[in-house]
Amino acid sequence: MSRKQKQTMNMIEGSLGDKILRFAVPLAITGILQQIFNATDVAVVGQFAGKNAMAAVGSNSPVVGLMVNLFVGVSLGANVVISRFTGQRNPDGIRRGVHTAVLVALITGVLVAVFGVLISRPMLELLGVPASIMPMALAYLRIYLLGMPVILLYNFESSIFRSQGDTKTPLLCLIAAGLLNVALNLFFVIVLNMTADGVATATVISNTVSSGLMFLVLCRTKTQIRIRFRDFRIDRGILKVMLQIGLPAGLQGMVFSISNLCIQSALNSLGPDVIAASSAAFNIEIVAYYIINAFGQAETTFIGQNSGARKPERCRRVIRIGLVQDLIFTALLCAGIIWFAVPLLRLFNTDPVVVHYGQIRIVYILSFEVINALIEGFSGVLRGFGRSLAPALVALFGICGTRIFWVFFVFRNHPDFKLLILCFPISWAITAGILILYYLLIRRRLFAGIAPAGVH
Repeated sequence: MSRKQKQTMNMIEGSLGDKILRFAVPLAITGILQQIFNATDVAVVGQFAGKNAMAAVGSNSPVVGLMVNLFVGVSLGANVVISRFTGQRNPDGIRRGVHTAVLVALITGVLVAVFGVLISRPMLELLGVPASIMPMALAYLRIYLLGMPVILLYNFESSIFRSQGDTKTPLLCLIAAGLLNVALNLFFVIVLNMTADGVATATVISNTVSSGLMFLVLCRTKTQIRIRFRDFRIDRGILKVMLQIGLPAGLQGMVFSISNLCIQSALNSLGPDVIAASSAAFNIEIVAYYIINAFGQAETTFIGQNSGARKPERCRRVIRIGLVQDLIFTALLCAGIIWFAVPLLRLFNTDPVVVHYGQIRIVYILSFEVINALIEGFSGVLRGFGRSLAPALVALFGICGTRIFWVFFVFRNHPDFKLLILCFPISWAITAGILILYYLLIRRRLFAGIAPAGVH
């Protein structure tokens, strides 16, 4: 077997169950490790700089998500485009897609950094971040946003590797950078007595290392995704398709972030203890989401390649196998996290009030996380077929609409933490129902559109 064959996965032939696992598990581990490394930001400041610094970092999560998710969605568009060219065995299309994706990442990263820094203070003020933590929260956000070019580059490079079935290279690069992030967190906070600004600086440096390592691999690989500086240009046709698929996916991610901004604003009104507890719980519960997201991206990539190869029956099998595996893994992980919720929360902060509120959030959200798995699974399926707008619109009304309504009409009249957290499972249930119904209505058209010539 050649080196090229070893580094790529044949998604259009052979077995599927083991390949989906080989694709999704490293991707899930990558996301989980990334979150663990990111959680050290919260844990280090919580243990060594106090719960106000911890709350300052946590209050930024929805803002960062809003800035990042749009362009992470565009990177999914790059994944689908390059996957289709791979299924069609079109090396020229792969080359143009790779170079377009890298340039888009760098250009948009600079634009987001500049724009984000300019609006950072008004954004935090709009969220009602308490005055006691505003200086630390603002410093964290501005430093983080300055790192957006390398953060987006990492996501686009990861999409390029995933389009070839390679989820191990991003994982290895992340491990190296993540260990550096932990060491720098401890150095900046304990040795240099920095607070939120220290962990933000560590995050930017570690993201620079991870994106730089993957860039070197792309420059040296012998496969079709190799980067050559003479080929750097944006292909308008490819960019158009990337945006057609990626922008709706990005908007779907932004919808989650916008609704979470409203929820964060409501949490901020409940005081620093609730903010700190919610931040700690989020950094634990999000691990389950990375399992969900990994299988969703597996379905997007496998369907992208097999629809490009015009293999509808194989796409059907991807959907069935991917969804079953996703639900099983998600349920098992959520049960484990709920069981060990208290000791996990104490890793972030030992204050009994913080632990109490954090446990409430974990139980209320993870008990229903399998519903979210259905949303990500069917969204991934539809994106693989090039249908990204529908999941985005469904999320807009089902997720964003429900949560905003809940914050402004239910929570406002009954400002209770448990009542606020209930908006997560309720919005998931509404969105999943609509999305599954939509898929069932258009299923025949999706498969008819990729049937081999002469097959009806």
